[in-house]
Amino acid sequence: MRAVVQRVAEGSVSCGDETRAIGSGLVVLLGIFESDTERDRTWMVEKIANLRIFADDAGKMNRSVLDVGGSVLLVPNFTVAGDAKKGRRPSFDLAMRPERSGPEFERCVSALRATGVRVERGFFGGDMLVRIANDGPITIVLDSRE
Repeated sequence: MRAVVQRVAEGSVSCGDETRAIGSGLVVLLGIFESDTERDRTWMVEKIANLRIFADDAGKMNRSVLDVGGSVLLVPNFTVAGDAKKGRRPSFDLAMRPERSGPEFERCVSALRATGVRVERGFFGGDMLVRIANDGPITIVLDSRE
């Protein structure tokens, strides 16, 4: 799995007439690979919940989203699993197919909620508009395969 994690003042995702939003926390664009397993999910969920990118009282990035009582907006994004190393058009051949990645995304949502983090979720397979107020800006790329 690969995730683009952004610390945000607020974030939202809309699809049609429905909008889901968070205040302070993380917006996570999640790409799932065909080769991903339960180990990748466990690793990714633990990293997202415990990544220390929020300031402590001394102003150092020493607190996690759990520590600060923030929320996570988890957005399914197969393009994050893209490969743009060759040519000018990215390949998405390594991304997990929708019939498997939909249920896997839902397992990620459930596992992240089980850590105690408040989670809002994007719309799997939907044409989404994501609004991100990146705070910092702080953006981290996580990859369970590395």
